[in-house]
Amino acid sequence: MIEHIKPMEIEKRSFEIISELLGDRALDPENELVIKRAIHTTADFDYADNLCFSEHAVRKGIEALKNGCDIVTDTQMAKAGINKSILSSLGGEVHCFMSDADVAARAKERGVTRAMVSMEKAAELEKPCIFAIGNAPTALIILKEMIDKKELQPALVIGVPVGFVNVVESKELIMEADVPYIVAKGRKGGSNVAAAIVNAMLYQIRR
Repeated sequence: MIEHIKPMEIEKRSFEIISELLGDRALDPENELVIKRAIHTTADFDYADNLCFSEHAVRKGIEALKNGCDIVTDTQMAKAGINKSILSSLGGEVHCFMSDADVAARAKERGVTRAMVSMEKAAELEKPCIFAIGNAPTALIILKEMIDKKELQPALVIGVPVGFVNVVESKELIMEADVPYIVAKGRKGGSNVAAAIVNAMLYQIRR
């Protein structure tokens, strides 16, 4: 039977259904809204099991956002999906350097991915940043290298690239890095999931 729900009530009802389908499954209260928004975005309940959080990663991410940090993504899709009105009200902005002419030129010259060069360009930003990676495992690989070399200290790394080549391995690398992280273990993820995780934190600050 079709449910007749007012447009403003659809999201609320969706989260009620998610809670019902999770049943007695107990989620860490600090991480619960992030997990549920990932499920809401994908209709995939595997995120209740495959999202991994370093200690107080969500709390640290929220504090960074409150303090006006910027966000760096590896796709225009993730950039488009992040709630920029809330972010800008906190003093932050979203960056995606993937389409920049200088990034494309440097990547071609060096024979590396634009994602890698984009992360190097992001390291030049003067503000603290949250990195929300939903597509490119090479972005996570270079982030790990720069973190190890003390060239970069992200406020949080959201590592949720989707795919098959170096995806699992790159996520495991970030989980070994000395930074707060939220990682979707395994092959699942995507730009929509990266944006959803950011929004889950932003919505805990204000709607």
